[in-house]
Amino acid sequence: MERQSQLTEEEKVFFMQEAIAEAKKAEAIAEVPIGAVVVYHGEIIGRGHNLREHSQDATSHAEMFAIREACSHLDSWRLEECQLFVTLEPCPMCSGGMILSRVEEVYFGAYDPKGGTAGTLMNLLTDERFNHRAYVEGGILKEECGMLLTKFFREIREKKKKTSQND
Repeated sequence: MERQSQLTEEEKVFFMQEAIAEAKKAEAIAEVPIGAVVVYHGEIIGRGHNLREHSQDATSHAEMFAIREACSHLDSWRLEECQLFVTLEPCPMCSGGMILSRVEEVYFGAYDPKGGTAGTLMNLLTDERFNHRAYVEGGILKEECGMLLTKFFREIREKKKKTSQND
C-alpha cells in the first residue's frame, strides 16, 4: 500500500515558504540558498540553512541542521511523526540522514538533476532495501525555490566574469 500525504496543499505551501525563508538567510550571507524545516504535529521544531562556506564543513547542509534541531527538541533521534521540507531535492547524505532519523514525509521544492536522491538520480527515501522509507513529494513552490538558486549562481558567474575582465 502506497503512503499518502497527511497535509493539505495550504500546509505544504506554508511550510515550504518557511524553508524558503531559511534559504534566504543563507543567501544573505553568500551561502548557497537552501533552507529546510522539520514539522511535528503542525509545529516547526527544526530549522536550517546551508553554512558550508562559513563552516568549511561539507556536512553543513540545511537538512542536517534542521534534523539535529528537531532531534534535540524531541530529545530523540527518531523523527517518526515528522515532515521535512527543503527547497532543493536532497543529496545522498541528507537523504541518508532522513532515513536514519526516520522522517516520515519529505517535501522538496526544486528538482536537482545533478545530485537529487529523492527521485531524480535515484530515490533513496523509498528504496525498499532500507528498513525505513519515507513518503516523498517534490515540486512544491518549485519555481520560487529554483529561482533562488538560479539567481544566486548567475550572480556568482557575473562576479567572476567581471573579476577576470579586470585582471
